Amino acid sequence: MCGFGGYLGSIRDGKPLLERMTAAIGHRGPDEHGIFTTPGAGLGHVRLSIVGLGDGQQPMSDSSGELTIAFNGEIFNYVELRDELRAKGRRLRTSSDTEVILHLYKEMGEECLSLLNGDFAFAIWDARRHRMVLARDRMGVRPPFHTMKGGTFRMGVRPLFHTMKGGTFYFASEVKALLEIPGLSAEIDPIALDQIFTLWAPIAPRTPFRGIHELEPGHLMVADQSGITTRPYWQLDYPDRDQRSAYTNENQAAEELRALLTEATRIRMRADVPVGAYLSGGLDSSIISALAAGMTSQGLRTFSVTFDTAEHDESAFQEAMAAALGTEHRAVACRAGDIARDFPDVVRFTEKPIIRTAPAPLYKLSGLVRETGLKVVLTGEGADEVFAGYDIFKEARVRRFCGRQPGSRVRPHLFRKLYPYLPGLQQQSAEYVAAFFGAGDVALDDPLFSHRPRFKGTAATKMFFSADLRAELKGYDAAEELVGRLPTAFGRWHPLHQAQYLESRFLLPGYILSSQGDRMAMAHGIEGRFPFLDHRLVEFAAKLPPEMKLKGLVEKHILREATKNLLPPAIGKRTKQPYRAPDSHSFSGAGELDYVRSAMGEEAIAAGGLFNAKAVTKLYEKCQSRPASGFRDNAAFVGVLSTQLWLQTFTGNSLRKAEAA
Repeated sequence: MCGFGGYLGSIRDGKPLLERMTAAIGHRGPDEHGIFTTPGAGLGHVRLSIVGLGDGQQPMSDSSGELTIAFNGEIFNYVELRDELRAKGRRLRTSSDTEVILHLYKEMGEECLSLLNGDFAFAIWDARRHRMVLARDRMGVRPPFHTMKGGTFRMGVRPLFHTMKGGTFYFASEVKALLEIPGLSAEIDPIALDQIFTLWAPIAPRTPFRGIHELEPGHLMVADQSGITTRPYWQLDYPDRDQRSAYTNENQAAEELRALLTEATRIRMRADVPVGAYLSGGLDSSIISALAAGMTSQGLRTFSVTFDTAEHDESAFQEAMAAALGTEHRAVACRAGDIARDFPDVVRFTEKPIIRTAPAPLYKLSGLVRETGLKVVLTGEGADEVFAGYDIFKEARVRRFCGRQPGSRVRPHLFRKLYPYLPGLQQQSAEYVAAFFGAGDVALDDPLFSHRPRFKGTAATKMFFSADLRAELKGYDAAEELVGRLPTAFGRWHPLHQAQYLESRFLLPGYILSSQGDRMAMAHGIEGRFPFLDHRLVEFAAKLPPEMKLKGLVEKHILREATKNLLPPAIGKRTKQPYRAPDSHSFSGAGELDYVRSAMGEEAIAAGGLFNAKAVTKLYEKCQSRPASGFRDNAAFVGVLSTQLWLQTFTGNSLRKAEAA
């Protein structure tokens, strides 16, 4: 895991620029750094040494000097690929996975991407063709190389951004590096902000920074003298809903799943340094920890975050699982005020406004891992998307069931079974429950049926937008843009697969693997690895009948069956407890710090120009007097505060103007 930056074009003082760019993202690679320049191109790299500790320095050139690479991530099947290359007579000088990519590119060109199983982003300077080749992972897939038809299913882990300035093409692992380019300044993209306040994240390639774009997961970009071309190189299709599944025997499917997951974990244990694991106490991380514990002779180290609020804390399950596995376990406590103290750093590292505080405890957790001396952790991310684990999948099934008989007084009672922990829900009438969950409000053939209530609830936060911002966004609809991005086959898929696609294509890469994942881990130089996102596992799960994944209202049924002898019953039978953290409440009491009062003050809000100052002042006072209980107020508070911090951090706007007033 590392970070890099570079350019293609004629500029002055390329080396000093690359030094500044790599310094800006030094947290991604605290072990080493390197610079490569040649007339018309340059690459800079910061390294987190995990594989090939003594000989994997970058940027790395091949023996001919024609190819030079800057690489961020890991190729998990590099051992097998290296053996294949040597069998063909190729001589490799290092033990690193980076050199494997160079040899594969030299042999196959861009089609080498079809062989890579890993989480990666890289840039290759091809001197003979005088071009820069950039690529980003899709989630460690090894499919046939082909041009996509319709839409794509993308779960990219490692980030890559790019921009044009003065006729020169620039790129980097984080936007911070691009902001070192002379004359390039940060300016917020209003449409991206609207997308965040609707969909939780921008729709790639858009970013919060106007004029700065993200290379989408599963895409290849080639820049040369004739211009820049971008194309996807991977897709994953779900079967048509009427298509008979290849998997009809549940026991056989469970056995195959167990074997695939074991192998996915095994290759992600490959490293020249110790590998630990995050242990939340839920099903997914417990499974990965259990598998990993059986693959190390040195003992597995596990890490958790705990809360002093009962609704968020899972420490009892974490301790039980750690005891069952005999791991060396450490936890970091997230107490009142901790989130507020870390939140400015969270926004600086995630580089985007966010509407939840959930990344902050994970920022604190990766700091704990760094303190112990580890660099790599396995995590359970991806299981909920791949095996239908979130409440949103179950709720969509119940809403669809109720929608078929809108007047039923019996069907809405299923919501009570779905959410037994919601206070007061058990005493409400069927009509109230149906209305509360919006049963019947969304047409059954709406392509966003599963997610429409979430998008509608999140979009309610835009009531705090300023009049000027509303005018600028007039006529724009983020949800409808999302509909326009759906693949042509989407309408033929089963409703559960449609819901999984929406969750996996947009929220997973845009928020969970980014704001909660790569950015919070790499802020402390920690690499996260995701066995559930192994290509073989994802493609296998996509072919399973929906009822094997969501059996009635039991989420991840087939995963539970495949791993039931790995976990204590109290863990294996747990229902999904979504990972959450205290939101607006984090910024009151011990969390009411000076920067919060300043950022949410009427002068600062007015100076930023994005929000209605008087409405935000009322929201701030409301949340300070009592904890916000509704999603809208919590999301709006966190969204406004993070946007204000984004402005201050990247543009120098808002707070500085307010302080000078």
